[in-house]
Amino acid sequence: MKIHIVYAHPHTASLNAALRDEAVRTLEGLGHTVTVADLYAMQWKAVADFDDFGPTENEAFMPAAGEAWEQGEIAADVKAEQARLLAADLVILQFPLWWYTVPAIMKGWIDRVFTNGFGYGTSRDWPRFGDGVLKGRRAMVVVTTGAAESHLSDRGVNGDIDSLLFPLQHGVLFYTGMEVLPPVVVTSAHPGFSASDYADAVKDLRSRLETFAETAPVAYRRQAEDYDDDKRLKPGLEPAGTTGFALHLA
Repeated sequence: MKIHIVYAHPHTASLNAALRDEAVRTLEGLGHTVTVADLYAMQWKAVADFDDFGPTENEAFMPAAGEAWEQGEIAADVKAEQARLLAADLVILQFPLWWYTVPAIMKGWIDRVFTNGFGYGTSRDWPRFGDGVLKGRRAMVVVTTGAAESHLSDRGVNGDIDSLLFPLQHGVLFYTGMEVLPPVVVTSAHPGFSASDYADAVKDLRSRLETFAETAPVAYRRQAEDYDDDKRLKPGLEPAGTTGFALHLA
């Protein structure tokens, strides 16, 4: 299978870099083909703007983006990443959790690569949340955080990790049609992270990578099945008392 890793960490000798290398070795050892977009090493342009498009007289950004997509006039680096996503069976986003989200450079990758016509459309009937251009692919988040596991639990001060990752996993990856696998979360990733901690993290990562093809995805609800014309969850589908993000889990 083909796996594309989108990686964001500025330090070449970081824990993230070591885990990325472990992932590549594991996947290639299993016979998969792996490509890596190391965003810092690539000096990825993190701002989506009109420079990503060819000549246009359209002054509105989203229509201009759609025009560029239709005419094949998207910036070369964006076009290359889109091609890697289309070719992939599994897409991995790996990053440290900074201020409850991805580093800015990865947010810029999302903004620029998932452009109008590729990642989203402006028509009411554009396929999304379980359908879309990237349907048929799988996605997985690999994230490190300095917070302890208890800090990211249901009553943890940081909020539970599934809620923190919901905008990325549901709002970007599932939105564009990909099946989202449960994340790999490495907690307590700070200067006290020991050799034993690292060995445990590598063991978990390898196990997840070895079984990604058989792992059940997060059971997000598909828009085409569970929502009404106003994009609201149809009544009665959820257990009584369910609120918040949990409403969107089948």
